[in-house]
Amino acid sequence: MQVQFTETAPTDVRLSARIVNHSSGMADLDAAIVDGAKASRFNGRTGQTFESFAMAGGTVSRIALAGAGETDAANRALNVEKAGAALVAKYLRSGETEMVVDLGHADLSADEAAAAVFAMRLRAWHYDQYRTTLAREKKVTLTKIHIVGAPDGTEEAWAEQSTIAKGVEFTKRLITEPANILYPESFVERCREAFEGTGAEITVLGEAEMEKLGMGALLGVGQGSRRESQILAIRWNGGGDEKPTVLVGKGVTFDTGGISLKPPPGMEDMKWDMGGAGAVAGGMLSIVSRKAKANVIGVMGLVENMPDGNAQRPGDVVTTMSGQTVEVLNTDAEGRLVLCDALHWAQEEYKPARIVDLATLTGAMIIALGHEHGGLFSNDDTLASQLSDAGFATGDKLWRLPIGPAYDKLIDSPIADIKNVGPRPAGSITAAQFLHRFIKKGTPWAHLDIAGMVFSDKPGHTWDKGATGYGARLLDRFVKDVAE
Repeated sequence: MQVQFTETAPTDVRLSARIVNHSSGMADLDAAIVDGAKASRFNGRTGQTFESFAMAGGTVSRIALAGAGETDAANRALNVEKAGAALVAKYLRSGETEMVVDLGHADLSADEAAAAVFAMRLRAWHYDQYRTTLAREKKVTLTKIHIVGAPDGTEEAWAEQSTIAKGVEFTKRLITEPANILYPESFVERCREAFEGTGAEITVLGEAEMEKLGMGALLGVGQGSRRESQILAIRWNGGGDEKPTVLVGKGVTFDTGGISLKPPPGMEDMKWDMGGAGAVAGGMLSIVSRKAKANVIGVMGLVENMPDGNAQRPGDVVTTMSGQTVEVLNTDAEGRLVLCDALHWAQEEYKPARIVDLATLTGAMIIALGHEHGGLFSNDDTLASQLSDAGFATGDKLWRLPIGPAYDKLIDSPIADIKNVGPRPAGSITAAQFLHRFIKKGTPWAHLDIAGMVFSDKPGHTWDKGATGYGARLLDRFVKDVAE
């Protein structure tokens, strides 16, 4: 989506839109439009839209309104986002190629105006690469938005917001790709291309290097696949001598469940079991693209979980890089096996000030929180609060759940140090408790279980049906608030 700021609206664009507040911002419009909006019960509620038509010089023009809600809302910027996104959702496939959006009637700050543009761009993102017979009326037509009436400073605010949009779009693209296209090695190549020329340092470990390091848990997950497992680290040094913030993502590019095979219905969705790694990659691209004044490292454990004759078996015992042994009772509880080695390696290699991991880890998280919040587990109250605040500010919401010694006994193994699954109760908590055993004493750590958030079967305010991009802007905001 191309965005152009201009002082006056071009006269050859027949679609004009305006963002208005709840019950205000329409006083100067033609009486027929105002009366029509009232008759349609449009009053500027958040995300509400209204369309009318007008004749001028023998040409019919389309006029649209979108509501940004109350001016004193607790998170006004997100409401403005919903207004901008609603306009794009309405006209993306309308046959119109350009739209003028007037931001001068909703008492917006520069940051709020930029938020509207941000949401327009993200809602316009689509991925029709593999659709060769798409019907004409289903094709995207809207490609350019002209912004008028923006308050002073909006273009500067948008310059930064656009780098965040770039990262979110990268996350969406990675998650959308099918597993025959995106697998550990090609994930790495996509990141090499995206970060080329940015100044970020990329490190890749193959299976030989990981075997020397003793990553038996991560390697065990991938041993049934023809695709080689990888560790990918993207390092950005923008903060001088400060200890880095380390972000770790689970990157299971396809998860069959291994020998503990998943039911076939819905297994196709498991292409997005790399959503944690996708969020880390997109977050890092935003952080690097805006040249953040912080030291940040994104670490991704990339594997494919397949059930061939060499696959890991239920009951196997593996030795992790930390030296702890794990009894693998269920090969479909593989994400924690990937993360435990990635987390230990990241701590050994980078000595982080704080470490945050993201993973589509448990179906139990969806049962607990649905698709409204990601789960947050942490050994540090300050870190947990900082992540919650970043989630509230960006709309990538989090809800904290407990961990603690009482849950440890649920994952004790009779023949190894730990087993990779506990009983049915507290499934997400015992998964987090498993990871906690691999965090060094004194290291602030948080685990984000985002199983219900990375993919949606219905459109949202910054995504169409499919990949949501969840996590990328959360990480960027967290780094901006805490590490810069």
